[in-house]
Amino acid sequence: MERIVIFTLSMCCLCLFGSCKSDVETAPTPMVSENQTPPSVSRLRDELKSKGYEIFDYVDEETGDTVLMQQYYIAFLKRGPERSQTPEAADSLQELHMAHLARMYAEGYADISGPFGDDGEIRGITIYNTPTLKIADSLANRDPMVRAGRLVVEVHPWWAAKGFPLR
Repeated sequence: MERIVIFTLSMCCLCLFGSCKSDVETAPTPMVSENQTPPSVSRLRDELKSKGYEIFDYVDEETGDTVLMQQYYIAFLKRGPERSQTPEAADSLQELHMAHLARMYAEGYADISGPFGDDGEIRGITIYNTPTLKIADSLANRDPMVRAGRLVVEVHPWWAAKGFPLR
């Protein structure tokens, strides 16, 4: 129960810490604002390619629609070797960790983050929307929990259909 409360409060912090600026120069720009219609697949493909993203498309046999696939990077946040912090220090690191994730989301680098519901070795994931593994790895390793050794990061390329929501 305590973890759920901490997680819920931490997620509320996403809004509070989302206005920080990044020193990474290749910030993704939103492709569509709330009042715009989405760009055509062709235009979106050209925009992504011009920004260095790996993409491919295919035609869905059932619908005849062209589906654009984009390479994202999934960072597995794993239990790190340094877990000897005091409860106060661990709480402080958790706040900084949540602020980091909020910043990544606000600046368009991370599309989704979250902890796992068990107490296993892999603590959570973040899906980075960056053109290269090097950028995603660099951003993931800036997490204060990673810098403190409480978490370690393992980043892998991951393909997903562009614009498809979770269900």
